[in-house]
Amino acid sequence: MPGTFPILLVDDDPHIADLLNRSARDHFPEAVFIHVISFADASRYLSDLTGRGPVLVLLDINLSIGPSGMEFLHLIRTHPQGTLLPVVILSSSQEEVDKKAAWLAGATAFTQKPDTYSGWKQYVSQLRNYWYQTATVPRVWFEREDQENHE
Repeated sequence: MPGTFPILLVDDDPHIADLLNRSARDHFPEAVFIHVISFADASRYLSDLTGRGPVLVLLDINLSIGPSGMEFLHLIRTHPQGTLLPVVILSSSQEEVDKKAAWLAGATAFTQKPDTYSGWKQYVSQLRNYWYQTATVPRVWFEREDQENHE
């Protein structure tokens, strides 16, 4: 299983990105996190993406800036290539209503943000065990509409 494993992280808390990166050094060295903090940044990233895209999206549903993570989930699920991407909700919410809404909107899974650094290390280790070592995930190629070949 050589190579990197690009993960799009959509979370407005830079501390979360730091925890994931520090945990990944020892527990998921293949992970490369692309961190964006808002719906606008995530949308721009998706629309500007050309070539191989992320193989997993970690999405916080409660973004404090602009539209919510749920709205980005809807956007990604209506994007031609985005329909193939596994989207894992990474949330502090434990509410069943949030879980159900995420699943109905097309989330692949709903996970709880750990409370401790050791919890983050375990979370990252489990991400690696499942998404990198066990599951087969599509390698999605992105093309911008204005760059597509219309022959």
